[in-house]
Amino acid sequence: MTAAALARSIPDRPPSPASLWAATAPAAPRRPAASGELQAEVVVVGGGYSGLSTAHHLAERGVEALVLEANEVGWGASGRNGGVVSGKFRLGFAEMERLHGLETARRMHAIGREAVEAVEALIARYGIAAARLQANGNLRCAHNARQLGLLAAEADWLAGRLGDRSYELLPAGTIAEETGSAGFVGGLLGHHAATLHPLGYARGLAAGLERRGVRIREATPALRVRRDGAGLLVETPEAAIRAGKVVLATNAYSDLTPASDRLRRSLVPFRSAIIATAPLPPALDAGLLARERSYSETRRMMRWFRKVEGRIVFGGRGAFGKTDSEAAFEGLRRAMVGLFPELADVRVAYRWSGLVGMTLDKLPHVGRLEAGPFEGRLAFAAGFNGAGVALSSLIGRYLAAFLCGETPEVALLDAARLRPIPCPALREPAVRLTAGLYQFLDFIGR
Repeated sequence: MTAAALARSIPDRPPSPASLWAATAPAAPRRPAASGELQAEVVVVGGGYSGLSTAHHLAERGVEALVLEANEVGWGASGRNGGVVSGKFRLGFAEMERLHGLETARRMHAIGREAVEAVEALIARYGIAAARLQANGNLRCAHNARQLGLLAAEADWLAGRLGDRSYELLPAGTIAEETGSAGFVGGLLGHHAATLHPLGYARGLAAGLERRGVRIREATPALRVRRDGAGLLVETPEAAIRAGKVVLATNAYSDLTPASDRLRRSLVPFRSAIIATAPLPPALDAGLLARERSYSETRRMMRWFRKVEGRIVFGGRGAFGKTDSEAAFEGLRRAMVGLFPELADVRVAYRWSGLVGMTLDKLPHVGRLEAGPFEGRLAFAAGFNGAGVALSSLIGRYLAAFLCGETPEVALLDAARLRPIPCPALREPAVRLTAGLYQFLDFIGR
């Protein structure tokens, strides 16, 4: 199929969602699409945190990068997420030790710490005030005594095995006083976490890169990547770009074009939904989420929440399909009112959703494709499993190193560990079945 025919076969993508972030982020310039015959040392496919961080770290090494974004910077998960900056993985560190040994768990814990610091460093490097970074910690709120016991055991393990004493177990009264909700029996406060404005961060990072001469082209889907003599050729609807190397940084949106098929086959896209209230009346504003941290429940179908400029932002997984779900939004509103009954009459002002890229082993992966026609010229990162703000910001450092011929120690994030999803046609039914099981276990208190 020719590039022109391929471009015609790709459906138009919807605009950015009408989110709180889109309504409050600084305006972004309209960047041109790539056209004609172009060249670059490295082409980065994807204008989210991973792609932009990769372009930054390549520029630090004196390597020229051209960033291609199919829509606009921050259109995908980087502009839709909850803005929680954390070094946690979906697979717990104690479980990592059980499966892979203590040293591997120790290295993964260090990677998580580096990830939070990577966000801070990028914001400082480019002076991104619009990111509104607040290093205020994350509070995991236990919904029953069993979960509180698990949180306590986790804190003890982290302190005893890894020497990490940055976690603090809080009693129910303290949780109720801080959150304004009586729905929790205690919680675990992690001090090494932060919040930010996700789209403000993405747009600020792109603007900083352009100031130093990095080219960013929007409305430019990479249709196909193929070998071309000693290098690679990236075909777009209006351009043919010859590159020495290519990065795929498309994550949960790897189904946009065939260029990222190799990632799509290894990811389960899971829709995550978010609502944001209208500004709260002063009395409510003073009494709910007073410390303005990020908060989450311990239920398997986890809900999270935070306060942003006097609004409650409340999110969680459980939406399905390719578009927004009225049922998912209404479920979030009910869950929010269940925790905070005072919000029953507060209007929901914004509703949006986006895709999370999940993997079989619950971990992201990064590295080079060594075998086949690309012979180490193509690198990728994918599978952040809903915890990607910090990790995707760090991963660009690793991608730049891989592209420059180095082999950084990424432990369980090694690209070779990424496995394809068996029976791709069953992905959505399997997600629905798993979500139903989780909801049942939450209902019976397990």
